[in-house]
Amino acid sequence: MTTETIKKIKTVRPPYPFEAYSHVISQISKEGGGEFLITFPDLPGCMSDGETEAEAVVNGKDAFKAWVSARKDAGKEIPKPFYRPDTVPEVSGKFVTRLPKSVHAKLAERAKAEGVSLNTLVLALVAEGLGRKAA
Repeated sequence: MTTETIKKIKTVRPPYPFEAYSHVISQISKEGGGEFLITFPDLPGCMSDGETEAEAVVNGKDAFKAWVSARKDAGKEIPKPFYRPDTVPEVSGKFVTRLPKSVHAKLAERAKAEGVSLNTLVLALVAEGLGRKAA
């Protein structure tokens, strides 16, 4: 058995404060736990959750700090705040899409394995994908 020392990532001061970044809070379905998910459209993969919206924001601040520190440690640039909900056209937040049965089955399996609803999983994957594209 081999052991490896994990390098400690020091907390760094972000170039832009938490408050400069837009965030999206969505309620996770009752089947997925009924908690709240917080995502950051400008920060790919940065997300957290909480039992209440307020707790999701507190946990989101921790996720933000960790995300910025890890990104800096990896030598990657921190994206500038860009996304603003008031610049997005009026939308309902709901859309329907058809998937091949094989893709639907894989998504359902993964959601079950992660203990979340299919909607929560798809939301997280879309948020991560949009963030990756923007970065």
